[in-house]
Amino acid sequence: MKRERVPLLGVEVTPCTASELLEELGRLVADGGTHTVAGHNLHSVTLCLSDPDFAAFYDGSSVVLMDGAPVAKLWARAHGPAAGAGQYRLGTTDWLHRIDEIPGLERVAVLGAGSGANRAAVQELERRLPGAEVQGAPGENWGPATEAAASAWLAEFQPQLVLVGLGMPLQEQVIARLSRQGTPAVYCAVGGAIEQTAGLQRLAPRWIGRLGFEWAYRLLFHPRRVAYRVFVEPWKLAWLLLRRRLRAGGRASGQNDNGNVPEGQQ
Repeated sequence: MKRERVPLLGVEVTPCTASELLEELGRLVADGGTHTVAGHNLHSVTLCLSDPDFAAFYDGSSVVLMDGAPVAKLWARAHGPAAGAGQYRLGTTDWLHRIDEIPGLERVAVLGAGSGANRAAVQELERRLPGAEVQGAPGENWGPATEAAASAWLAEFQPQLVLVGLGMPLQEQVIARLSRQGTPAVYCAVGGAIEQTAGLQRLAPRWIGRLGFEWAYRLLFHPRRVAYRVFVEPWKLAWLLLRRRLRAGGRASGQNDNGNVPEGQQ
């Protein structure tokens, strides 16, 4: 699928609808190789600008969804009114309930959340995928031993699709390591979607998300999870964007029209 750059933020995304994503996931599953699916919101953009390793994970991902209203709106602004930010704003909860539409899906692994939430999410996905085998492993108290056990479990289970919900940036770091350890699958960073699938986390109505006010809804019901992102991180992102612009301006001023550094500045 085609990747496009988001103006101002400088990150690449994969504009697609839920139906298009499900078709692509089917193609990736049929490919049988290792692929990663991530989602961009302002939190991930901030991490990409401040952590080269995190940015490299996104650069190497097969699909990068616009999982945040600001990201989708900035992309749509560059493509005109016909682009429609709403139809391409796509989070895990916009497609996971339609997981049965992914062709050829027979084995799904659910990695993350607490034991109860993980078990409930597995049961719900089994209901939605009656012809598939779904297994789960909780993500509480994550550490080297937990990760080694998860790697061994995946190697034995050989899933086609792995849903990893450990919170950002841990889930992306874990996916990067697991996907290099030899178990081919489509690894999806899904954040809190495991708890949402289990029915343990209140999900904002999608119309609120389309209006760009999901942050307010989440702040009301899950203040500890999102307070930093709402009140602190936007300022950090603004500084990172400004610093990047100043550096770009400095490099440009240090070159002549041919792109060479003037002799006096060498």
